[in-house]
Amino acid sequence: MSLPLVALIGRPNVGKSSLFNRFLNRRLAIVDDTPGVTRDRNYSICDWNGRDFYLVDTGGIIPSSRQGIEKLVLEQSETAIEQADLVVLIVDCQVGVDSTEQQIAAKLLRSGKNVLLLANKSDNDSMAMNKFEFMQLGLGEPMAVSANTGLGVGDVLDAIVAMLPESEEGYTEGDPVRIAVIGKPNVGKSSFINKLIGEERVIVSPVPGTTRDAVDTPFKFEDRDYVLVDTAGLRKKAKVTEDLEFFTNLRTIRAIENCHVALALIDGSEGLTVQDLKVIEDAIGARRAIVLAVNKWDLVEKDEHTIDIYTEQIREFVRTYSYIPLMFISSLTGQRVSKVIPLIDRVFENWQRQIGTAELNDLAQAIVQKQPPAAVQGKYIKLFYVTQAGTCPPTFVFFSNYPKLLQKSYIRYIENQLREAYDFEGVPIRIRFKKR
Repeated sequence: MSLPLVALIGRPNVGKSSLFNRFLNRRLAIVDDTPGVTRDRNYSICDWNGRDFYLVDTGGIIPSSRQGIEKLVLEQSETAIEQADLVVLIVDCQVGVDSTEQQIAAKLLRSGKNVLLLANKSDNDSMAMNKFEFMQLGLGEPMAVSANTGLGVGDVLDAIVAMLPESEEGYTEGDPVRIAVIGKPNVGKSSFINKLIGEERVIVSPVPGTTRDAVDTPFKFEDRDYVLVDTAGLRKKAKVTEDLEFFTNLRTIRAIENCHVALALIDGSEGLTVQDLKVIEDAIGARRAIVLAVNKWDLVEKDEHTIDIYTEQIREFVRTYSYIPLMFISSLTGQRVSKVIPLIDRVFENWQRQIGTAELNDLAQAIVQKQPPAAVQGKYIKLFYVTQAGTCPPTFVFFSNYPKLLQKSYIRYIENQLREAYDFEGVPIRIRFKKR
């Protein structure tokens, strides 16, 4: 059920990060005229015409370099090529072909990967004609595109989607439930798995970063099959300095995509941090069911009100994700560890929940009667009907006369009403709007 991964590669300063931001329609990557600004990889899910894929923005490639940051950037990009389902090589049509791009093209041809060649900075028709110079790379005819003006961006995204393998979303009855145990380093992920299955299956060490790769551990609980995935800790990007750690982060994110439920552990002795929130957002971004467990609860000094106070603090910090269930556990003592699985089962069922169309439309009418959409620019917005377009996660499509005018606050209101009417605990839900 893993989403396809698309890697943007190329030598420094050809506009990879600018195109990354264009494709996502938001500014995630740092953009600067100084070559080599992108030191690590940016990852995000890109949604184009209903098709999702992971987009990876890499640092610039300098194959001949084996020193310092340039060597690191090369290794990052090579890792992305290895993991990618589609490699997008970006060149600068205002500069032309150089020896670096010839080396990159030769590497790509040897890899056997699907490759799309983009001639960026084609800001007008005259510049776009320069793209034919890059035919000598042997990667086919380049597509002209401009991150600066947006020229050709839609056509490029269409081409990317057409070249991707089919993703296998959802869950097939009888398959084991895949649980990715995620969290920052040294939060107790490996200890949790060992305690749950009752044996020392995973290496445990107080040194952060002991787990370098995603490790699958099959086990059975009350006659149901599961696979636990012990992932390496996701660190802040500023702290990720080794190329091995870059590789680890990529594998961890792929493990999240490839699970059904993400179990996010936080350190109870430290409290919820911004780094923990990033881990949670990675799972939500991949649209997986999620459970939040406060580990090392045995180290917390507490009284009869501690859990309530702690819960309130966490809920305040992650107010947007208040639908995520919360548990307090200790992997060391085993406190409430076995109770995590029934909770995972519950959110997993919610992730697959299907609501009948007639029932949904009755709810939609009640939602509008309770609070109709506000008029925008003198236009009255109507919601005609709704249908559930998919599960894993539950996806709802509303048809309207002016779908683009609906305010974000009203979309949040609709989501809250859906959650109030149905049990979507632990599940991100998708709401889309289309013109009738």
